[in-house]
Amino acid sequence: MNQWIGNEPTAKDLMEMHALVMFTHDLNRRIRTINEPWPGEEPAPRLFLGRTIDGSAVCRLRYDIPDKLVEKLTALVENERSLNEDFQTRPKHFDDYMNLLAADQYTSGPCYRIPDITMPTPTMQAVSITRDNINEYSLAGLEWLFAEIDYDQPCVAIIQDHRVVSVCRSVRVSTEAHEAGLETLAEYRGRGYAAAVVVAWASEVRKMGALPLYSTSWDNASSRRVAGKLALTYYGVNFTIR
Repeated sequence: MNQWIGNEPTAKDLMEMHALVMFTHDLNRRIRTINEPWPGEEPAPRLFLGRTIDGSAVCRLRYDIPDKLVEKLTALVENERSLNEDFQTRPKHFDDYMNLLAADQYTSGPCYRIPDITMPTPTMQAVSITRDNINEYSLAGLEWLFAEIDYDQPCVAIIQDHRVVSVCRSVRVSTEAHEAGLETLAEYRGRGYAAAVVVAWASEVRKMGALPLYSTSWDNASSRRVAGKLALTYYGVNFTIR
């Protein structure tokens, strides 16, 4: 049973769960691959740094980074500053991380927990999509969902005129948490469908005894608007270097 059901995890607890659900780990807590539920393996980033609102930092390094470099990176992480009011501020040692890993690209974005939200009575219906009923609906514009449906469960959709127009599914899964993957067709955005489908998906995740998490990137304005509309519980910022 998930120890957090009925309890209140700290921001650091949530960031630890985020790291565990996003990546596969070896016995030394080094990360190896992206924890995608479907077949195939994509290498994990070389550095994951999660800074939280309670002043803590969660770091994961890929298994193939040399020990001497691990020592240098770990020392920098231990000296990271707390998040301030400008949540988009780069890590204190941003330049050092980039230089030590000879990197020119990185990703970063906010991390949220989805609280137990009750939406007003919606004008649209959220439907659980499985292999058994997926053929009942048009997937026009979301055809890729057919190949993934056995893996990214639970999967919940908003249906309009027998067409899937917005879908939220579990794109990373661990025993304690699921990470949301959200897609809404462009012509159906701005109607509240994305917010409604996220709430419905989160409810299904809780029924499984797991916590629903939601993360995005700073440059994904539409995804951040959904988080703002739902007043999701912000717990920190992730930063990764591939």
